[in-house]
Amino acid sequence: MPSWRSWHRPLVLFAAAMAVMAVISGVGLLVDDRVLAGSAIWFKPFKFAVSFVAYALALAWMLTLLTRGRRTGWWAGTVVAVSSLAEMAIITAQVVRGKRSHFNHATPFDERLFTAMGITVAVLWTGTLVIAVLLLRARIQDRAAALAIRSGVFIALVGAGIGFLMTQPTPEQRAAGNLDTADVIGAHSVGVPDGGPSMPLTGWSTTGGDLRIPHFVGMHALQLLPLLLLALVTLAPRFPRLGDPRVRLRLMRVASGSYAAVVALIAWQALRGQSLIHPDGATLTAASLVLAATAAGTYAALRPTPVLRTTDSVEKELLS
Repeated sequence: MPSWRSWHRPLVLFAAAMAVMAVISGVGLLVDDRVLAGSAIWFKPFKFAVSFVAYALALAWMLTLLTRGRRTGWWAGTVVAVSSLAEMAIITAQVVRGKRSHFNHATPFDERLFTAMGITVAVLWTGTLVIAVLLLRARIQDRAAALAIRSGVFIALVGAGIGFLMTQPTPEQRAAGNLDTADVIGAHSVGVPDGGPSMPLTGWSTTGGDLRIPHFVGMHALQLLPLLLLALVTLAPRFPRLGDPRVRLRLMRVASGSYAAVVALIAWQALRGQSLIHPDGATLTAASLVLAATAAGTYAALRPTPVLRTTDSVEKELLS
């Protein structure tokens, strides 16, 4: 495993800055009682800062695995760090002003800031895509590790892409027919207004769909799938079957497919205006199928790998 000193420096510095920002936002949550769109005003920068720490560190490590295109990867990582920093600066500035950062079209200045945020997100997504393509071409010796890293990055790209759906006018906003003069265009929630009843800690809607859920879960495949592989490797001394690289590869195939299926399921649920904690029969049926497929796949993956008989071994058996 590469030393952390070889990790992408701009991304590491950005992660450190976001760790400081998380502390500042946490203090803001304690001392600033302002509420915006139904949530404590410092909650958004706090969530973004924590998420960016994990995202940046994962990419900083993955860039050390490149065997080709290292210079391109360095620039792509730097672009991700700078664009993410710009997005975070706008979010924080709007908090200080007491204004919404997302979907805000109340004034020309607010609209320009939101447009700038959209550009930073598009640049961030493109930079991550470049890194994903480079990782696809990299020669990573352990096949399970290669799968965990590559599938994690591509699922993260899908999760990040879901964020673009939030910027579109909702059906209710279109029906109102005043998009040219509306203060807010776009929403996190589907079927209900933003700022309604929500879950603790996450702030996700409990009465309607919420696109932040597949956005969040998808983006953090970047960390969770490699961490799952690390857990399998760590458990291998206790469970010898996990010491077989072929078993770990099969398990990571199951995990990657199941993770992608979960992202698709919760995105489908959110787009139908359904709260995560109030699934209907169709959602429960689909979730049961995903769970059953995951269980069956895991069972099959853990079966002992048959030992292939070589020509020499067959000849010895015939001569004995």
